[in-house]
Amino acid sequence: MRQTTQTLSSEEARRVALYAQGLLGPRPNGGVSAMLRRLGGVQLDTIAVLARSHELVAYARHGAIRRARIEREYWGKGSTTFEYWSHAACLLPLEDWPAYGFKRRASRARGKRWHVLVDHEQSCRDVVTRLREDGPLTAKDLGGAKRGGTWWDWSEIKIAAEWLIDTGDLVCRERRGFQRVYDLAQRAIPSELMDQEWSDEECALRLVNAAGRALGVATEADLAVYHGVPRKLVRQVMDGTELTAVVVDGWKDPAFVAPSALEVLTTRVHGRSVLISPFDSLMWYRDRAERLFGIRHRLEAYTPKAKRKYGYFAMPVLGGAKVVGLVDPGRRGDCLVAKQVTLQTRDAPRHVARALGEAASWVGCQRILVERVDPPERRPELEAHLAAQSGVVDVR
Repeated sequence: MRQTTQTLSSEEARRVALYAQGLLGPRPNGGVSAMLRRLGGVQLDTIAVLARSHELVAYARHGAIRRARIEREYWGKGSTTFEYWSHAACLLPLEDWPAYGFKRRASRARGKRWHVLVDHEQSCRDVVTRLREDGPLTAKDLGGAKRGGTWWDWSEIKIAAEWLIDTGDLVCRERRGFQRVYDLAQRAIPSELMDQEWSDEECALRLVNAAGRALGVATEADLAVYHGVPRKLVRQVMDGTELTAVVVDGWKDPAFVAPSALEVLTTRVHGRSVLISPFDSLMWYRDRAERLFGIRHRLEAYTPKAKRKYGYFAMPVLGGAKVVGLVDPGRRGDCLVAKQVTLQTRDAPRHVARALGEAASWVGCQRILVERVDPPERRPELEAHLAAQSGVVDVR
């Protein structure tokens, strides 16, 4: 790590962060797989509103890319990915398999998940034997993912398979209908990666450098959260990283930038107007999002409806180098429904209208229905921009 006396303004920090994330400047080259390597991971989640979150992440960076192509590059034949726990459940670049060795060791040392199994060892043996004999299988193929109750009431087999994912005995490199396909790691991971055993410090150094490149500018806490590396371990390896210490106006903690991250400050780049998934890597750490954009955003899907401020799946709207508002979207047939639109800046209506119009086209919607607008007195501005660029628009 190098020391400098350079200071970044809050606006410069936003530009650096968005450029590093592929959300400012030219659309990234190399397709979805290159995007994944640039970000270091794409979070997976079962919630699907306009599309699943991993699709929205690719859309935000590549525009109206075909959804079948997104799935193919993530999980198709010849893909170079695997699923594991980063800051959360993520799709990760295959070359980073050795870097998560410290987490696999921690799982093995813990001895079990939080679930209670009738016969943990036997269930694990049964899963491994079945996969060895029959090849890659889903939980349904193995005997069912659920006991029959609520969605989290996993079967013994499902729990055992997930535990073996944690320890690295199994791996998921494919999905069928968004169901994980389990396989033996020794069969699915290339031997040159399987044979690498890195120390905890080597793992942390790789992941902290990767986080720094993906974030552009970050505090120690940001670097720790991004790939789920303990703060203590981040501190141990910071001096060996490629990052440079800087000061960011308004940030109480020291910050660090990656090599070449500052080039955006001397380059003329264009922003875009786009909806951002709440699970996008730009938003993983809510404290960081608030620091960068002045927005206190929380996923409200599990908040009682009466207590929601922005909506069930409120998506931040990026307008240039700012978050200009939020949209809680839905879909009814061929209609994209903006259940709640929250406008936060002077130019928000223009950016929100463009983002809604482009998203509607991407998911095949012919109309846009706007329900609630906050503040309500700005509804006419939004209506005018929508009508000008989206064709048929209903505003309620």
